[in-house]
Amino acid sequence: MDLTTNYLGLTLRNPVMPGASPLVDDLDNVRRLEDSGAAAIVMHSLFEEQITHDQLAEFAHTEHPAESFSEATSYFPRMEDYALGADRYLERIAEIKRMVGIPVIASLNGISPGGWTSHARLIEEAGADALELNVYYVASDPDEPGTAVESRTLEILLAVRQAISIPVAVKLSPFFSSPGHFAKQLDRAGASGVVIFNRFYQPDIDIEELAASHRLDLSNSTELRLRLRWAAILHGHLRSSIAVSGGVHTVEDIIKAVMCGADVVQVVSSLLKYGPSHIGTLIKGLTQWMEEHDYTSISQMRGSMSLRNCPDPSVFERANYLRVLQLWKL
Repeated sequence: MDLTTNYLGLTLRNPVMPGASPLVDDLDNVRRLEDSGAAAIVMHSLFEEQITHDQLAEFAHTEHPAESFSEATSYFPRMEDYALGADRYLERIAEIKRMVGIPVIASLNGISPGGWTSHARLIEEAGADALELNVYYVASDPDEPGTAVESRTLEILLAVRQAISIPVAVKLSPFFSSPGHFAKQLDRAGASGVVIFNRFYQPDIDIEELAASHRLDLSNSTELRLRLRWAAILHGHLRSSIAVSGGVHTVEDIIKAVMCGADVVQVVSSLLKYGPSHIGTLIKGLTQWMEEHDYTSISQMRGSMSLRNCPDPSVFERANYLRVLQLWKL
């Protein structure tokens, strides 16, 4: 059984990897993930705010009195809330690279073009095999056009690509007006892969305290459907790799994603729920299902249910919307 796949130009032993999460903050978990069969290690994100904070701190130390810097830093989240500082993040990359024999994919998270993107070069020097660029941006200004959001993301990608030679994947939001067109723009701009999609964590409202509240809800398999649709649409239109992230919990979820065109899947919520060893359970189940259904390789399965190859492409288009509404019976 050939489970190998290619992602970002890297040959991986199977299509299942942990997505960016706190799991890799613990080196014992990293070792358990590799032992359980993880195809690669995706690190949690290093945030623009962390890098900018450190740059401001250095500038303030050399150029300005401390009291002027304290006001500037008040706008940032507390640095102790982050698992690793910018320098420690680089050290952690090197530590993980020495520990594992599988690729290590770092992650940068930011929303604005600027000096923080040069940190990508330090990530490459620390030994990362690839970089996932997570442009987590909520377009909350009604006067900001969608083209401005796209242009900013492309500008960030180009700045990072100029700084490094390792592959770069871009983690997309599902809220672009034409995700397929934008993915092709990223492809032309030098992205080696696209990750679909980012999970935006939505605030809730505390109606007694009259305040916005923050809560983290783990994903479930129903969230996968949006990813399946766009993987199926994008398959065959990009040179870039496709990773599906969000809603991958079961063996069936992995199979669906690959059939729609994914090169890899990223798993987070089910690993947080069941532990790093769960990745081994998923890979074992995938192998068993493929044997039972006479598949000999992942490449044989990939894209078989994409928009191009699906027996009924209308399930990914408007006809599916009409059909589902008509099927509902009170």
